[in-house]
Amino acid sequence: MKGKEAYEKRLKLIVQNLPEKPGCYQYLDEQGTVIYVGKAKNLKRRVSSYFIKENQTDKTRVLVSKISDLKYIVVETEWDAFLLENNLIKRYKPRYNILLKDDKTYPSICITREEFPRVFKTRKIIRNGSEYYGPYSHVGTLNGLLQIIHQAYKVRTCHLPLSTQSIKQGKFKDCLEFHIKNCPAPCIGMVSKEQYNSQITEIREILKGQSQELTRSMMKEMKTLASELRFEEAQAVKLKYDTIMEFREKSRVVDTGLDNVDVYNIDNDEDVVFINYLHVADGCINQAFTFEYKRKMDEPLEEMLLLAIVEMRSRYKSTAREIIVPFMPETEYDGVTWTVPQKGEKKKLLELSALNVKQYRADRLKRSDKLNPEQKHVRLMKELGSLLGMEKTPMRIECFDNSHISGTDAVAACVVYENGKPSKKDYRLYNIKSGAGGDDYGSMYEVMMRRWMRAIEEGTPMPDLVIVDGGKGQMSVAKEVIDNLNISINIAGLVKNSRHRTEGLLYGFPQMQVGVKPDSELFRLLEQMQEEVHRVAISFHKKKRSKRQTQSELTDIKGIGENTATALIKRFKSVKRVSEASIEELTAEIGKSKATVIYNWFHK
Repeated sequence: MKGKEAYEKRLKLIVQNLPEKPGCYQYLDEQGTVIYVGKAKNLKRRVSSYFIKENQTDKTRVLVSKISDLKYIVVETEWDAFLLENNLIKRYKPRYNILLKDDKTYPSICITREEFPRVFKTRKIIRNGSEYYGPYSHVGTLNGLLQIIHQAYKVRTCHLPLSTQSIKQGKFKDCLEFHIKNCPAPCIGMVSKEQYNSQITEIREILKGQSQELTRSMMKEMKTLASELRFEEAQAVKLKYDTIMEFREKSRVVDTGLDNVDVYNIDNDEDVVFINYLHVADGCINQAFTFEYKRKMDEPLEEMLLLAIVEMRSRYKSTAREIIVPFMPETEYDGVTWTVPQKGEKKKLLELSALNVKQYRADRLKRSDKLNPEQKHVRLMKELGSLLGMEKTPMRIECFDNSHISGTDAVAACVVYENGKPSKKDYRLYNIKSGAGGDDYGSMYEVMMRRWMRAIEEGTPMPDLVIVDGGKGQMSVAKEVIDNLNISINIAGLVKNSRHRTEGLLYGFPQMQVGVKPDSELFRLLEQMQEEVHRVAISFHKKKRSKRQTQSELTDIKGIGENTATALIKRFKSVKRVSEASIEELTAEIGKSKATVIYNWFHK
């Protein structure tokens, strides 16, 4: 305990003396291991906020309990703090920091460091001076790009250790690739080192997205060769030109005036943040990636986006002087202009980035749901709880509905959903006893009162959320019951359209309609709940009405009551079979005197 108090006293002293300047801070545990790295515009204000108990979330409380020491580094600007934080996280890999999903499985395009370089797809990064372009999160894009390159340029695919000296010594022989015109055969001196590497230079320009100047140069070369009547050479250049232009036409989505621009957009799902990055050069998108970041300390989206921008610019060597973003960051970056477009081509780019990030998120959720169906239901319940602003996730939901015809045969049903799935063992059916059959509100009051009074008496689980198949009126009835019983249950109501289809969700008092997207999984689940409770209530009502109508034929007989009629229907299944039964069969079921009455009734 004394050691802990000493740590706290020392930390308090450090925090009190922190400078009010931009910088990075590092939290260390008892073993001296860096467990968290952060950055701040104002070090003292930011670090102090961690130790104010009123502001602590559960995650922050756990982190603070592990801190035994604190280090900090002062920098000139907040952007410098972002850059330093990025480097420190890569260096220390702290336990409580944002984690970028491992991208080692994403392939890249490699240009090897050789006298006669090779160009190929790889998932393995070797730091031997080779150049890597990517990684590409969409393999189809990478394969298409490689196909373009191999159509326009003939580069070797073999692994021979080619060098100018070994080629002069005649150590190699030509292969099939040369004979089918897929390789210029540098191994036997059919092309010089300079000629071969001029192709590699052009390939680099294509991979960087800087093909506009390259195509201009090709057009100029074609015209020169044609003027010199060197038509075969001009045709070879034209083939390359057409291939590159076809690629550019497929890639162009904006005005060619946009050049060297980065575009970012962001979406999130609980503790995972998805960020899409597009790079535009010469009016073409030449890089497009979406990555996942794992949140550890409830970091705000603005902070996550800025961290991603630092990471992406470093990783892809971006020198863009304009960055298009969905919201304006509260930080300055020397030499870079932040743009939040409202219309035009830049707005279209931002929307395209948003479309990509949402699609990535949806695909990820689909994969996750297939692997773990239980996780899907829990996720939907968390989404519903978050939408309604509930402190506790509604893992147990009860839905109610009434059914009657002009007040006759009035019944009600309660269906229960546990963890987003129907729990049929907990379904309950109710005959309305209060005589309020034609009064939907009175019936609902009776059923809910009976339901929850019994739950209180028996100590069975109470719902986290009750959903009534009606609007404001039935929600008010539910609230009246809850208030009278002095219990706490959240109340929601399903709003229906003229075709009795779910249209929305009401919540709170006064009731407000909560926006649920009609094409979302959550909306479909709410529809399913409404249809299920309606189905159960209607089925019970039909069964009761049918039973009453059937029994009435027997109870019309003088001396035969409902209990006797019920026993006969249970035994013979229908009135027709009762009428056809022998006196002995009837006697065995209800006794001789009543059997004689019924037998005589049907046989007179």
